[in-house]
Amino acid sequence: MKHAFPAGRKDRMKQHIEVSLTGHVATVTIDRPPHNHVNAALIGALADALEELDRDDRCRAIVLATAGRVFCGGADLSGDKPLVTDSGEAETPILYRNAVRLFATRKPIVAAVQGAAVGAGLGLALVADFRVAAPEARFSANFVSLGFHAGFGISHTLPRVIGGQKASLMLLTGRRVKAQDALAWGLVDELAPAERLREAASALAGEIAAAAPLGVEATRATLRGDLAAAVERQTQHERIEQDRLMATADFREGIRAVAERRPGNFVRG
Repeated sequence: MKHAFPAGRKDRMKQHIEVSLTGHVATVTIDRPPHNHVNAALIGALADALEELDRDDRCRAIVLATAGRVFCGGADLSGDKPLVTDSGEAETPILYRNAVRLFATRKPIVAAVQGAAVGAGLGLALVADFRVAAPEARFSANFVSLGFHAGFGISHTLPRVIGGQKASLMLLTGRRVKAQDALAWGLVDELAPAERLREAASALAGEIAAAAPLGVEATRATLRGDLAAAVERQTQHERIEQDRLMATADFREGIRAVAERRPGNFVRG
């Protein structure tokens, strides 16, 4: 069964995405205050933008950026029924289907990470081929702190980038990783001062865009292999585990604890 949002909701999310083109480098900016939280409609609108750039031969590389001090605070878990659509339907299947669309696009992406990339925000940063970060950036797969399973394909994409051992450390502790450590681990490719972050990300994207575009896209496709299909398979498993764990008292406690900025009091139930 296909799930779809009413056109109005998706259109409303498009207002939070700005696309500009300078030379052969496009910049896609998410601006959804206060913390650029994502939901299925926003990720769908982002996928639309990236797919449109795939069809634009002027674009050869993309900078993925966000406005404000936080790169992305993760999925929108606010309200009494998080990850549920306006009609009461579970949002996660749509969110993850749209996430797979991000991984299936053809143009190289450089993420400019200025602040916290948390949960699904980390997953969004991992869509990119490269990450340029400010020293203030922090990376966290905090799902276990919320009492449930990692999502957005992170249980596949994170070990792919930094290796299984360090990915396990992040996923099993929920630890925040500082930008300098992320650079040492290979999670970040370059550091740049916050005031020059976009410039540095654009310079890297420009270096890619200066090469032969057909050769770049073919090489990228070879390097990524079946990444989109692997993320699709992984998100199906992640969603099953998330659905199971979101019905627990520990998940409800995790949401409260994070909202109240305190450690969770988990009871294994």
